[in-house]
Amino acid sequence: MAAVPAALLNMKFARHLLIKLTVPLVALLLANCATKKPPPAPLPAAAYVNPYPAGTYEHFKAERTYPKTYNVWKDERVLARTNPTNSHIHINLATQRGLLMNDKDVAMDYPICSGRAGHETPVGKFTILEKVVDKKSNRYGKIYDAEDKCVNTDADMTKDTVPEGGRFEGALMRYWMRLTNDGVGHHIATVRRYPASHACIRGPATAIPIVYDKVKLGTQVSVE
Repeated sequence: MAAVPAALLNMKFARHLLIKLTVPLVALLLANCATKKPPPAPLPAAAYVNPYPAGTYEHFKAERTYPKTYNVWKDERVLARTNPTNSHIHINLATQRGLLMNDKDVAMDYPICSGRAGHETPVGKFTILEKVVDKKSNRYGKIYDAEDKCVNTDADMTKDTVPEGGRFEGALMRYWMRLTNDGVGHHIATVRRYPASHACIRGPATAIPIVYDKVKLGTQVSVE
């Protein structure tokens, strides 16, 4: 029988040794993977705690939902002593909020909706020129055809026409408080939490009747 070359014997020995070393190493790695603990879960963010006493105006403004909230805040004591002789209104277009004021005291803070792009609400100092509880727009509203089907839900009577036999129905603007001679006022209407009107300052039915009762012709209104 021919002798096995020494080089071949060395290769076989090396392979055998590699297998003997590899098997326990792989087993050790698998064991480590199986017993490895997952990373700890991140700690939850601390819940926001309003630092001001509940019911205060500071608490209302410090809420995470302010100023986008639809909620109305009232100081009943200030509101009770507010009347047409000592009130004024402040409208903040940036926050879309209205303030019924008694001197420097806030009687009520309520959401408003001002004019959209192309119909921006004018800024400046105004006075209330007219008060009408049941008011309809003579410019904006809906157009109906002869079959009384609404064919235009956002009609502008300076641009749109009523079909023969049809009619125009002006948009409701209840508790109307006129600010300008060209048709800008403060009244009840749908309040979006972004500018969406034709320049008027809309307010909710939960606030505007109160504002209406607390002001008079000549009451100051600031819009900024």
